[in-house]
Amino acid sequence: MYLYQPSSGYAYNSDSIFLYDFISNFKPKGTLLDVGCGVGIISLLLTRDFSLKTTIIDKQNSMISYAKHNYHLNNLMVNVLHDDFNNMNELEKFDYIVSNPPFYDTNVIQSKNEHLNIARYAHHLPIETLIAKVKKLLKARGRFIFCYDAKQVDKLLYTLIKHKINPEQIRFVHSKIDRDSKLVMISARLNSKSMMKVLPPLVVFDAQNNYNSEAKEAFKKANTNSIKGDY
Repeated sequence: MYLYQPSSGYAYNSDSIFLYDFISNFKPKGTLLDVGCGVGIISLLLTRDFSLKTTIIDKQNSMISYAKHNYHLNNLMVNVLHDDFNNMNELEKFDYIVSNPPFYDTNVIQSKNEHLNIARYAHHLPIETLIAKVKKLLKARGRFIFCYDAKQVDKLLYTLIKHKINPEQIRFVHSKIDRDSKLVMISARLNSKSMMKVLPPLVVFDAQNNYNSEAKEAFKKANTNSIKGDY
């Protein structure tokens, strides 16, 4: 799969590939919403691999332009919304909502690049706001699958449970086996009663800084070819 992304500024990274791989385990079908879609990487791959009616939303015009072009380039259908997620019409409900939202702490030194700032920092879409809105857009028993800063997992689980989107599966990503986790992936389901399952960690690199087999398989399955270009 070929896809364009900006020659400078925001670009997707391995987090999106690992999240795509994680979501794939649930074999999504029906309607899917990609929140803060960026260039469309996550929902593009899912729409390619599964029978989905996909909607994407992003408030950045440049990202929407890239995403639309990437869907067209790969002959995939999509419903495109150029809007702030908070303003999204709540009449349509979705079977799956997925997101790699901005989660960097706003107290750190922030990028002055507007596109990078919106893509990275949590104040543009606070977790409480995100989850509250997701609840209004999920179908009964719909799934919300996303990744976030692992250091904030306590806040994530509390907020999900408060809004009755029960976390069913959780997986931590570690760069190496002896390093702290910086990323967590969570699958949560509206009105679920299931106990949470903590999956084995995804360890990206071995001691020699080579990708471990599972990480290599995720990249192989995604099979993406990125093209830097401006629109």
